[in-house]
This record gives sequence, structure tokens and C-alpha cells, in this order.
Amino acid sequence: MSRPPLRVGFIGLGSQGAPMARRIIAAGHETTLWARRPATLLPFSGSGAKTAASPAELATVSDLVCLCVVDDADVEQVVTGPDGVLAGLRMGGVIAIHSTVHPDTCRRLEASARTCGALLVDAPVSGGGRAAEQGSLVVMAGGDPQVFAYCRPVFTTYGDPVVHLGPTGSGQLAKILNNLLFTAHLGLAADVLGLGTTLGLDRAALSRVLSRGSAASFALDRVADAGGGLDRIAAQAGSLLAKDVRLLAEIADRVGLRDGAVLREAALAALAAMGR
Repeated sequence: MSRPPLRVGFIGLGSQGAPMARRIIAAGHETTLWARRPATLLPFSGSGAKTAASPAELATVSDLVCLCVVDDADVEQVVTGPDGVLAGLRMGGVIAIHSTVHPDTCRRLEASARTCGALLVDAPVSGGGRAAEQGSLVVMAGGDPQVFAYCRPVFTTYGDPVVHLGPTGSGQLAKILNNLLFTAHLGLAADVLGLGTTLGLDRAALSRVLSRGSAASFALDRVADAGGGLDRIAAQAGSLLAKDVRLLAEIADRVGLRDGAVLREAALAALAAMGR
């Protein structure tokens, strides 16, 4: 017997969150939206989605609340503030954190949720707005396997693959490692294209060759699309990448982790090249 669609609340309608919300609506889930800026909700008029006056109000009509806001402070405020999600979420309701934040933030909020009779999973995503539109985001989840299974029908509306990695915080660790490697790749790709230019090769032609050879990578394509350098990428994503690389450094230092030193140095060099 199939389960009826979940009632979903969605908060964080940015370049990635907005197409995620649209796919949830298109899949037939009763969807409620909240945004700090009312203008953010205008593109959803006529979509069938409802709107709420606060995160708490949104939570009262939701089985699952998905958050796709910027950072730890935003997540904590939206979840635990006076008008936050936990002020309205029913017993057994679930919060899914799609933002990339410190694993400890998710563990702390999970404990707060449980005191209110609610549940929480961390489920950061990777791929950007285009992947969200196409339903091909990578969803990296951590938390109780049964809670993950409950959320999975919603996650699969915008994610493929959707992967459970372990206990709460595991999804965040995977996403931070993903962004660490991506940052290092960006720096290496820009260096290679710059080296080729110095050696007399046409940058665009070299980009075409590398993108079809064994050196191909998502990061190489992004650098090539940005003209071969990191300036445009730094303006668009530099601060977020710097946040995630430093999160990994904090985690590694706390547990005395020495593995991955070469990767971390490459990522820090790339951030330095971005002025971060």
C-alpha cells in the first residue's frame, strides 16, 4: 500500500532551493513556503504552494520541513528562534537540513528536536541550480535510517543519487569533503590552463582537449566557462567554499587528523588565489 504524499514546508528559496521547491510541488506534495523577503515568494504565485507568515506557522502544516539557508546561524535561528520551526512542528515531524553547516550544529539541533518530540536529518546537496531543476542533485544524508527512509520520497524529487552515509552529521562531513576536493580541483585547473597559456597553447583549445581527456573534471569545466581563471568563481562561490574548507580544518584539528594534508594545502592555495 503506497503512502500518501508528505506535507512539505520549504525554507530557503535561493538559486538552488527554489528549483528544489518547484520539484516538490510538481511531484504532488502539499507544499508551504516561507521567506524573509516576500519578493522571494512572488515566482511561486499560481504554483499551488501555500505561504506562511513564520517558520512556526509553516511547521504547523508540515510533516517534513526542508531548510536550504546559507549558514549555521541562519539554520539555528530558523529552527530554534521564538517563531522557529520547533515552535510549530508536530510530534514526530521531521526537519531536513540541506544547508552545508558544521556536523556539530546538526547534532545539537537533533538533540533540541528530540526534546520537542521531533526528528532531524542532515541532507546537504551538491550540483547547483541546474541540477536541482533537472532532479539530479546529489543528496548526502545522515541520521536515523528510518527517518531517512521517511524523507526519501521527497529527496528523490530533486536528488539522484540520494545516499544515506551514517549517523547525524555524516551527510555534512561528506559535503565538506566534496567541497574541499572541488576547491583544490578549481585551483589545479586554473593553474594548468595558465601554464598552458604560458607555454603558448590556446586556452580555449586546451580546455576542450582536457575536458575530454583523463584530466576531465567538473571543476575544470567551471574554470573554463569562467574564462580560465578564478575571479568569477571567487565572486560567486568563494566565500562559501572558504567556509567549508575551514570547517574541515576545524574538524581535523579537533580530532588530531593528519591525513589529507596535501589536499588541504591545495584547497588553501586555491582560496588564496581567489583572495579568500
